[in-house]
Amino acid sequence: MYYDFAIAEIHGGPLRPQIKGYVSFQKVYGGVVVCANVQGLPEYKPANNNDEPIGPFGFHIHEGKSCAIGDPKEPFQEAGEHYNPRNVPHGNHPGDFPVLVASNGCAQMCFFIDKFTIKEVLGRAIIIHQNPDDYRSQPTGNAGKRLACGIIKPIWKYR
Repeated sequence: MYYDFAIAEIHGGPLRPQIKGYVSFQKVYGGVVVCANVQGLPEYKPANNNDEPIGPFGFHIHEGKSCAIGDPKEPFQEAGEHYNPRNVPHGNHPGDFPVLVASNGCAQMCFFIDKFTIKEVLGRAIIIHQNPDDYRSQPTGNAGKRLACGIIKPIWKYR
């Protein structure tokens, strides 16, 4: 089966319940176009002394297939680490996405990626983190608390 389109409905967890939106995946020649449309993100705050920044927001596919909240102070841990089936260095994980930059709590963006097929990521979790990814620290890029989650589900499939 060929999967040409998938979507993850994003829901905020206990740290930011007002987050909602979607992340879509569309098969195109040579790869996948990923588009995010998310609302309810917190306002940006730069790092201050020992406090982490809030935003831009780390945004990834994780290896797990669950958005179970678990511990409300550290939600979505069952989503696991970044999706990285070929064990490549951080910054090149297939699950590493550009950060989400919000304005008035809203973020929209689209980008092309050729590191996975839609079929390979079906059922996996999308996580939005509180902090930007540093694209260096293993395994999650020091991206901080997990604010929101969604599971990638197929929409269109052709035989």
